[in-house]
Amino acid sequence: MDDLIQRAAKDLADSKKAVALTGAGISVESGIPPFRGKGGVWEKIDPEMADIDMFMRDPAKVWQVLIKEMKHIIDQAKPNDGHIGLARLEKMGILRTVITQNVDGLHQSAGNQDVIEFHGNFAWHYCLICNKRIENSRIDLSVIPPKCDCGGIYRPECVFFGEMIPHHHLLRSKQLSAQCDLMLVVGTSAVVQPAAYMPVIAKQNGAKIIEINMEKTQLTGNISDYLIQGKAGEIINKIVAEVERLNELR
Repeated sequence: MDDLIQRAAKDLADSKKAVALTGAGISVESGIPPFRGKGGVWEKIDPEMADIDMFMRDPAKVWQVLIKEMKHIIDQAKPNDGHIGLARLEKMGILRTVITQNVDGLHQSAGNQDVIEFHGNFAWHYCLICNKRIENSRIDLSVIPPKCDCGGIYRPECVFFGEMIPHHHLLRSKQLSAQCDLMLVVGTSAVVQPAAYMPVIAKQNGAKIIEINMEKTQLTGNISDYLIQGKAGEIINKIVAEVERLNELR
């Protein structure tokens, strides 16, 4: 693995416009469960609770069953070494943007300034009447569903099932993927579209694809140039430390 760490560090140090695509695997180390798969949210909660029609029909039920649970999880979560490492790469001027499928806001908490959230987030909510925004930590659960001072119901800024991914997020993600010279794919199974297509766009336009995952994915040996297998935080920490060492030698 050390050889791959050094290879990734050199590729990043040589990069002029790198982009990261992140999924649930980077946030599980912060205590955020994935939605799909073993131990995922949908094992405990009916996915229908994340449907926009269900929310509009019975917001109190969706708040009680799903959103309240997500609020507790996100209130307790802190960025891990994976998030912090990507923020350090951005500060060095290597990483341009993080495109994430996650809804926890941890990239921003770690210090990343340019984050495209494909599926929105649960870290912020807004009022359905006046559009006032409020941080997740400031939501009062003494009344369910929680309401704004104007009387409107708050909803998370996530993309519910039945809602479209914001067009400007999709368009910008495609543009950045086509323009980048390196893409870090971190903690994603690369099966959920359209996010899973971003590494394909990058590869087709000549970018190097570095995959950091616990397991092989459909990108491995096909789209990605190489896979570094293991925990995102541990691997990114080592890569960033090596990038910093290389920069000191230059």
